[in-house]
Amino acid sequence: MGGGPTEARRLQDKAPIAGVKYLIAVASGKGGVGKTTVAVNLAIALKNMGATVGLLDADVYGPNVPVMLGTNEQPKALDQNNILPVQAYGLKIISMGLLSPGDKPLVWRGPMLHSVMQQFLRSVRWGQLDYLIVDLPPGTGDVQLSLIQSVAVSGAVVVTTPSAVALADVRKAIEMFRQVNVEILGVVENMSYFACPHCQGHIDVFGHGEGKRMAESFGVPFLGEIEIDPQIRIGGDTGKPVAALGEDAPGAKSIYAMARNVAARASGLDSSSAPIVQIL
Repeated sequence: MGGGPTEARRLQDKAPIAGVKYLIAVASGKGGVGKTTVAVNLAIALKNMGATVGLLDADVYGPNVPVMLGTNEQPKALDQNNILPVQAYGLKIISMGLLSPGDKPLVWRGPMLHSVMQQFLRSVRWGQLDYLIVDLPPGTGDVQLSLIQSVAVSGAVVVTTPSAVALADVRKAIEMFRQVNVEILGVVENMSYFACPHCQGHIDVFGHGEGKRMAESFGVPFLGEIEIDPQIRIGGDTGKPVAALGEDAPGAKSIYAMARNVAARASGLDSSSAPIVQIL
């Protein structure tokens, strides 16, 4: 039996974005785990590793990507169906924070969110990209479902902290992606530990190692630990992400190691033998 018009439309809607090799969603089960910090620095690290990268800020209620990249430039609309993304740190970016700057909150329902996601995905002239990183809002709500229903997602990176509360919500995020057949590229444990500047020892502020154990329990890769480093927070607050300062900058080494693992997992979608770099 052949598929009817509805099935054909569904498949067309989930077509990949022309010119984009890998579309990677960065997600978290709850807020406050540093998901956007991971997404921004991941995008910059991949770019500095030689890739062409776009960054779509899909957190329409709390669009923090412009602040973290230090830009308030507005995208240019050539017409209703062609929007030029903003350039920052060599990335092509789009964010509701650039279209609706200021402190006024957005009060939108599901259909409106779906519409803006379609605009960001299909009307922005992304050009040729190795990676389009999509910073999703926390949780498992309308924006996440709209993305998954609208476009072919290559894989998802799930961000957590070691705390038990965060890990409980990671389960929901992983199960959501599995139910809609989106590949889990792996789990990142952010704010994993604090390296004492005096004794060089590791202080487990929020616990330690739970992210890796969670990944193992779900049978998904562990992409690495990102430490608590004041420079990571300062970089985000001042619009100067640590990844832009190079791999040897304070706080950046673990981010680049994580980015290499993400790149290896993405290439593994084409070749299942692609190795995962081990972080010691």
